[in-house]
Amino acid sequence: QAVAQVTATAPTPSPPPNKVAIAELGISARELEVLELMAKGCSNQEIADRLFISLPTVKSHSSSLFAKLDVRRRTQAVHKAKELGVLA
Repeated sequence: QAVAQVTATAPTPSPPPNKVAIAELGISARELEVLELMAKGCSNQEIADRLFISLPTVKSHSSSLFAKLDVRRRTQAVHKAKELGVLA
């Protein structure tokens, strides 16, 4: 009797962030956390609440990210970060 083998494939993990690009852009660990939450669709207030920081601090990190990524909006920041491999 032949026994059929079932091969389960595990989901492919997301690639790690491009640490070289992050370093070259000068993105801090906290800015990266803010960017990741932006990518998940969180509002500034939600980001502030999750990271236990003030709303003006979130806005400051966002402005800094926009300058470093040379963009003007959150959607552009997330898109460019994904293109550069900063975000998976």
